[in-house]
Amino acid sequence: MQIPVIAQTTGLLILSNVFMTIAWYGHLKNLAGKAWWIAAFISWGIALFEYLLQVPANRIGYTAYSLAQLKILQEVITLSVFVPFAMLYMGQPFRLDYLWAGICLIGAVYFIFRN
Repeated sequence: MQIPVIAQTTGLLILSNVFMTIAWYGHLKNLAGKAWWIAAFISWGIALFEYLLQVPANRIGYTAYSLAQLKILQEVITLSVFVPFAMLYMGQPFRLDYLWAGICLIGAVYFIFRN
């Protein structure tokens, strides 16, 4: 059974974004008392796993989708991963701006994927 390109691409990008979000923002909570360069090295180590998932995701996705479509898909996934991370892990309150940004991204998806 062949997994559809959109499912492969989206799944890999979601996993990639989990690593990316932890690498980019997790140190703000976990390593706040450490020197910045320690946080940078740890983040680079985490980001390696992001790239090991992101590069194949984009290669697979590019067989069926345009570069612009891949970028918009990435942005939607980024916000979808970031908002729960910010609220659940970092303890940030929900803001209506998250909703408005999501609605704007739905518009972006519509325009970039319509034919």
